[in-house]
Amino acid sequence: MKEVMAVIRINMMNKTKEALSAAGISSFTATGRVLGRGKGQVDFRLMKGAEEGREEAIALLGGGPKLVPKRLITVVVPDHAAKRVIDTLITVNKTGNAGDGKIFVLPVLDATRVRTGEIGDLVLDE
Repeated sequence: MKEVMAVIRINMMNKTKEALSAAGISSFTATGRVLGRGKGQVDFRLMKGAEEGREEAIALLGGGPKLVPKRLITVVVPDHAAKRVIDTLITVNKTGNAGDGKIFVLPVLDATRVRTGEIGDLVLDE
């Protein structure tokens, strides 16, 4: 099993959900809002919001390196489905601009379905 974690733009969440579903990936977890940054130091949309006096943007700017709001999606799939998930995430989220996101792939040693006690790949929807 593999865990595919993707950090994506907030505004890409609905398209990503639809694309994963269309690719046959029915189960995943999304974390409401995470903050982070890549190599870039400043999100110019936040700067614009701060200049317009938006309190949320001003609070996010704070001091030090700027953190940008994103979404975190986690999908656990059988090994053979990981590439399909990754390809789907890239296709939907790639704009060619900084901030498109990151994808991380981790091994999952085991899983257990709480309701039935099933273990391993049996707990995965496929």
